[in-house]
Amino acid sequence: MVLSLRRPDRLRIGLDERRLALPRRRRRFGWFSEIVGRWHRVGALVLGLAGTLIALSGLVMPVQAGEADTGTETFQILYTNDIESVYEPLPAPWRSDMTHIGGLAKLASLIAQYRVQAPKSLLLDAGDLFTGSLAKATQGRLVFDLYSAIGYDAVNVGNHEFEYGWQTLAFVSQRARFPLLNANIFYEDTEIPFGRAYVILEVGRIRVAVLGLMGVDAFINTMMPSHRQGLSIVAPETVAAHWVPKLRQEAEVVVLLTHQGRTAPMQTDKEADPEVQRGFEEEYALAGAVDGIDLIVAGHTDHGLQTPVRHPKTQTLIVETFGQGMHLGVLNLRYQAGEPLTVLSSDLVPVNADALPSDAAVLDLIETARSEHPALAAVVGALAGHAPRKYYRESVVGNLVADALRAYAKTDIGMITPGALRADLASGPVTVEQIRNVFPFLDRVSTVRLTGAVLKEVVRKGLRREYGLPQYSGLTLTAELEAPEGDRLISIKINNLPVIDTKEYTLATGSFTATGGEGYHLLTPHVVGTSESLVSEVLVAYFESKREVVAPSLGRQTLR
Repeated sequence: MVLSLRRPDRLRIGLDERRLALPRRRRRFGWFSEIVGRWHRVGALVLGLAGTLIALSGLVMPVQAGEADTGTETFQILYTNDIESVYEPLPAPWRSDMTHIGGLAKLASLIAQYRVQAPKSLLLDAGDLFTGSLAKATQGRLVFDLYSAIGYDAVNVGNHEFEYGWQTLAFVSQRARFPLLNANIFYEDTEIPFGRAYVILEVGRIRVAVLGLMGVDAFINTMMPSHRQGLSIVAPETVAAHWVPKLRQEAEVVVLLTHQGRTAPMQTDKEADPEVQRGFEEEYALAGAVDGIDLIVAGHTDHGLQTPVRHPKTQTLIVETFGQGMHLGVLNLRYQAGEPLTVLSSDLVPVNADALPSDAAVLDLIETARSEHPALAAVVGALAGHAPRKYYRESVVGNLVADALRAYAKTDIGMITPGALRADLASGPVTVEQIRNVFPFLDRVSTVRLTGAVLKEVVRKGLRREYGLPQYSGLTLTAELEAPEGDRLISIKINNLPVIDTKEYTLATGSFTATGGEGYHLLTPHVVGTSESLVSEVLVAYFESKREVVAPSLGRQTLR
């Protein structure tokens, strides 16, 4: 990631007059501060003299009672995580107060409203900007332009930012008009950091240091190995313990943007399904292990927290949204020197797409990108019935994708993990863009040849649901989820025949899974071939060949 020596300004793409009216905040770079320190002191002297003259003329702006003399400041943190290029509003049948939720242009409009109401605010994101068809078509350029237009003050690097390889990320991220942060990824066998560790922002009369971190599991098990080849990672606790004391010397408030923990549930209605809430154990452990952290804005697990969680030992606050731009986190805080941050109010505000206007600048960027890639609008077939995702249960869209992989590779079994399925598929005409939103990755189709005994071990791993429940074609099973791990699988059949331990079977899946992604290392020694075609291309061809695909019924997995 290339660091720019220029002072990043607050100019944004497509800003309207409303945003231009918002006050600027200077960003100070820790690594640059010694060079320009003397100029800051001169500037402070000039500003002090100017303030005296203004005071004498009776033009001093009022401050809240007591704040000027007591080291107190009130400010607002707006936060998001794991938007993952979900640009359009999503159907929200689980909600009674709106029919559609989210959409990036709607989210941008909501953010602008809050920033007008509370000019002393920071807008932060915990990572996972990339994924989806438009992000892929533009190699991430559109994403950075959109976040710049919205006016983010700092953004963490998530695992999805590596979908096109770290070299592409390093190149494309240079267009970002905000600091893109990561402190614990390094070039392999060196101490040279891949990214920029932190930024210091000014809000009101205080300085806020923001540090970016990624979890080890997110780096190792949720990226294609080739996309991180040449990089290594150091444990977040180790790096935080190094940086936080240094940042406390430069800032009144220290915020961590983290991207770690169990992978998020790929399920649109996750906020209404307690079963799939993945927890925030790693953030909680980090908060307790390192003193001096005021706030952690978390990502990766999409474990939405309706109210902040405060660690009893360190008083660190932890917040997170449900992801996909469906909510805006709003946290109003009071800083008092020597005291933990006081929460004045907090909320996860749903992005009501029925009521909110679309931000014109953001909408224009998205529509322009679509117009530059007309092939995405091509209709390749139709879907009869709705195909939603489920993370811990059998899903219609998972069955559909597994059917397509099995048909393409002519194998006994098709298998897809739920983390690979990034969107539901609605009934009606199906476009290339919709299919690539369902499976936006660069995986190819790998064929695996394995014995029945190994296959059972693969299925048993899936029943742990560490990364959700895999979906199958050609395979049916019965399982007892509450049983001990080794005893959960009760029966398994292929084409309605019991699996024989010594017999060989063929299985088609994505190349990420086949090469050990999400811990499926059992498959890797048994790969016998990988296609030239991408999984997304296979799905397009599947719809083109059938013209109308009937949404598969459920019932392949009986879970008790």
